Amino acid sequence: MLFSTFEHILTHISFSIVSILIPIVFRILLVDEIIELSDSSERGITAGFFCLTGLLINRWIRFRHFPLSELSESLIFLSWGFSIIYLVLYLKKNKNLRSIIKIGVIFTQAFSTLNSLNIHKSVILVPALQSQWLMMHVSMTLVGYTALLCGSLLSVTLLVITFQKMIFSKLHFLLTKTFYFGNNQNANENIKTVLQRTFFFSTRNFYRYQLIQQLEHWSYRVISIGFFFFSIGILSGAVWANEAWGSYWNWDPKETWAFITWIIFTIYLHTKKNSNGTNSSIVAVIGFLLIWLCYFGINLLEIGLHSYGSFLF
Repeated sequence: MLFSTFEHILTHISFSIVSILIPIVFRILLVDEIIELSDSSERGITAGFFCLTGLLINRWIRFRHFPLSELSESLIFLSWGFSIIYLVLYLKKNKNLRSIIKIGVIFTQAFSTLNSLNIHKSVILVPALQSQWLMMHVSMTLVGYTALLCGSLLSVTLLVITFQKMIFSKLHFLLTKTFYFGNNQNANENIKTVLQRTFFFSTRNFYRYQLIQQLEHWSYRVISIGFFFFSIGILSGAVWANEAWGSYWNWDPKETWAFITWIIFTIYLHTKKNSNGTNSSIVAVIGFLLIWLCYFGINLLEIGLHSYGSFLF
């Protein structure tokens, strides 16, 4: 009874925090940044992190198994992982990247806590899940998912900024072209206007260049870490499958899409080493979509050997 009450309190606190944070973040993103609101969002995410930590520990003690037995619990763990990456960037005092990851933190926490409001009963583990490999396989896979999603989110932002840069470059070219072909009567005005706009674009390009460098550096690092843990998750899952089902690989839909996702991020790492950041970012965007398909889509269809991984309502 005590554990159930504690879980109920933490879930509602977490959901209340997210409900307050969502309009604050949209206010900052769509209008302008207010220091007080920004500081409040930082505190809110930190408080939400401790609530998620309490939820995971509470369910672990209450049900006597690591809380990753179905999709709802794993979503709490995924949100918890997003919060850790955000807090690491906070300690690194990297404001730009923190603002990007913040969106993922808030929405995963909102979805996980909203679904957790309906989960209060014990999960009866199927025989295949009554193994020590549950913690190893699922936790490594989810850590990999979290890092890959965060890194891919940075790559999405990098791609958007790159295309914006191309648009502004073409616009700058048109302005310069207008200057050269303008009438003599308006020559002085054209010179002044073009110089002012050139200075504006060069200043923006300097900050944009710095941000692009940060995004390329951190997206590659985070995706590399995620790829490592995701690979461990797949290997440990193969060992567990052999123990539970007598075969290392069964080409189950979940296994197949996980393998496709692994191949895509292998291509990303190869592309990153041998081409520009735009090509690798496009591959990362494809991987970003595949992760959500692999994580949600296959589970919600409830097909294959992983059909026990759906939501509990």
